[in-house]
Amino acid sequence: MKEKTSGFFGEFKQFIARGNVMDMAVGVIIGGAFSSITTSLINDVIMPLLGIFTGSISFADMAVEINGAVIGYGNFIQAILNFLVMAFVVFCLVKAMNSFHRKKEEAPNQPAPQPEPSVEEKLLTEIRDLLKEGK
Repeated sequence: MKEKTSGFFGEFKQFIARGNVMDMAVGVIIGGAFSSITTSLINDVIMPLLGIFTGSISFADMAVEINGAVIGYGNFIQAILNFLVMAFVVFCLVKAMNSFHRKKEEAPNQPAPQPEPSVEEKLLTEIRDLLKEGK
């Protein structure tokens, strides 16, 4: 029996069956794992180094109190740095992939070498050229 592909569920099945969806899913999973790496880099390496210059151990401790409301701007700074590191790494990856694709596209497609024409082909070519000249 022929499978029906129209309708909402049919379109959804076609969408899921595409290779791009699987690539996207893998990207999301790797991105989530990479996010924890960049968060650790920010929290455990960069922030302590910045803390040396700011006089505090962690940006997370930075806050200001206004009329009883505590505004923890340190966490916000950490989130911005985390985003910038993640964006920089993604930019580098995309740049490398684009460079790879450009090199692949620029590679000349050299045609296979043509075999030497046979004696008959050479004679026919000469006859054709003579006929074109009107001799």
